[in-house]
Amino acid sequence: MTSKPIVRFLDRTTPPHISTLILLAGISALNISIFLPSLPLMAADFGTDYATIQFAISGYLAATAVLQILIGPLSDKFGRRRVVLAALALYVIATFGASFATSIGAFLAFRILQASVATGIVLSRAIVRDMVPQDQAASMIGYVTMGMALVPMLGPMIGGVLDETFGWRATLTFLLIAGSGVFILCYLDLGETISEGGTSFREQVAGYPILLTSPRFWGYSLAAAFGSGAFFAYLGGGPFVANSLYGLSPSATGIALGAPASGYAFGNFLTGRYTAKIGVNRMALMGSIITLCGLGASLLLGLAGVEGPWIFFGFCTVFGIGNGMLLPGVVSGSMSVRPQLAGTASGLSGAMMIGGGAALSQLAGVTLEGQSTALPLQILMFLCGLFSMFSVIYVIIRSRQIASA
Repeated sequence: MTSKPIVRFLDRTTPPHISTLILLAGISALNISIFLPSLPLMAADFGTDYATIQFAISGYLAATAVLQILIGPLSDKFGRRRVVLAALALYVIATFGASFATSIGAFLAFRILQASVATGIVLSRAIVRDMVPQDQAASMIGYVTMGMALVPMLGPMIGGVLDETFGWRATLTFLLIAGSGVFILCYLDLGETISEGGTSFREQVAGYPILLTSPRFWGYSLAAAFGSGAFFAYLGGGPFVANSLYGLSPSATGIALGAPASGYAFGNFLTGRYTAKIGVNRMALMGSIITLCGLGASLLLGLAGVEGPWIFFGFCTVFGIGNGMLLPGVVSGSMSVRPQLAGTASGLSGAMMIGGGAALSQLAGVTLEGQSTALPLQILMFLCGLFSMFSVIYVIIRSRQIASA
């Protein structure tokens, strides 16, 4: 599509309303963040260690990475609507099973199945790209993820309060209700956005070499992977830092862990407001620089022995602002290299983001075990921010070479 289409809310003969896309992506983010304040207590409940229960995050992310490779091509072939509804149905079933799990093995098995909801993150972006051109897509994705950012900001708070009041299993009941509600909303509002019946698998495979050999695709995807990698490392190590190093309660941990999301929402607002005027690449570069400044300041203070919850989580808010400016643009860019394979590109790029995030999340949990400071996590996050900035610079150089050719 070359211009923004007509959208009527709760009319599935038209493309979905932006609020539906926000909630579709939001339920995916909520499923990651709502457990964070409870991880140490969940480990005690199941009689296991923190590294094992942390697999509820890293293992979930690894399954998400694998699924994203499949979700994109499937949606390109069979349509966004069918794949979204099937994935949400599986998520509801898996959440119901997890709520009754009595062993760590059963819980983690159902937790892996919950990864099907990651379809919402992948296809909400692809649906936007179906609807509007690249610069408008980056702007619209910015607004979608700005609303989505409120979920990981509120998710740990909700999880912490539910844990303290009813126990951590109450979070599963909450997720079951939320997932069922989003399924009903998508059934009523999510119209198909692929024109002419989608793309066959043979056509997709024929286009893979062009997509996978594109330097710009890899540049955008690596920028997204490293940028989000800092956040996933934070997800893996943040609960340990808050609970074990700083002694925060589950509810206070939930508030602290929401710090980057509050900055991310503001960064997304700036993206939605200004990307169409200044361009995707410039906005991404500005975001990567802000990210690096926030993480660099946190690391320098850590090396100087200046630490505490206000310092660590405060600078994570600055890092969130930068990521909110960086990620919508580079995600949109990766899908715009070959617009006819937007779903496939979204899945491949997302697999890099989530797969790398799974490894970094687990690495953060392992390296912090037995530590008395947050310094290992600060170093890991700073390196991710540095490599993300280098990737954006590479994309800018490559784009200029193409323009001058």
